[in-house]
Amino acid sequence: MGAIPDSMLARRRTISERFLAGQGVEIGALHYPLWTSPRASVRYVDRLDVAGLRFQYPELNDVSLVEVDVVDDGETLASIGDGTLDFIIANHMLEHTENPLGTLRNHLRKVRDGGILYYAVPDKRHSFDVDRPLTTFEHLVRDDREGPAGSRHAHLEEWSRLVDRITRPDEVEAKVRELERINYSIHYHVWDQRSFVSFLDRAGHYLGHPFVVDHLEMNTTEVIAVLRKAPPWRSWLRGMKQRALQRLHR
Repeated sequence: MGAIPDSMLARRRTISERFLAGQGVEIGALHYPLWTSPRASVRYVDRLDVAGLRFQYPELNDVSLVEVDVVDDGETLASIGDGTLDFIIANHMLEHTENPLGTLRNHLRKVRDGGILYYAVPDKRHSFDVDRPLTTFEHLVRDDREGPAGSRHAHLEEWSRLVDRITRPDEVEAKVRELERINYSIHYHVWDQRSFVSFLDRAGHYLGHPFVVDHLEMNTTEVIAVLRKAPPWRSWLRGMKQRALQRLHR
């Protein structure tokens, strides 16, 4: 959790000013909440309160954390009503989710038609995930359909070997048990720029075209994506066009 360069923060700010307005939430802001204009009102969501976050991340003890307004699972946002938000901000959060497709589905449910999802994910080539394999879309579909519990141990093991650099099998297993005990939030999934763009494209098809990508760019070491929730008629129309094209090519 190193310092974010001013140039990256400035680019985030420019995109925020362009797209975010109304009532929204930011998930997992910690010590780097996204700047928003006076047109936007933000509540902060995390899975733990500030005391719990400081226990889990002792390396942040010397920095100021945003006050957590809502303690909730950022993947589900169960305490927030459907269709009540104008935007959701989730910077460097999606890779921490055990079911990214389910998270995307849930986030879309929480925003109004035309609402915004502002995501940033780290490009593995510029992070401690550099030696980890890219997550395949097929893996994400399996986690969505069967639940992520079946792949959790393998994720924690891979993290222990390729991020924590533990080599002895007995020490790897000990590390996995410790991560499970404290419910530590690792990067469960890994993308680079190209694979994240592919993820968004395939996720759109998989979820029934419920969003359009309004903005997508590489911000030095991260990929920023701004998704806009499409109204139901647009998703239906897009599906009709796709089915018509499929019939023409039979």
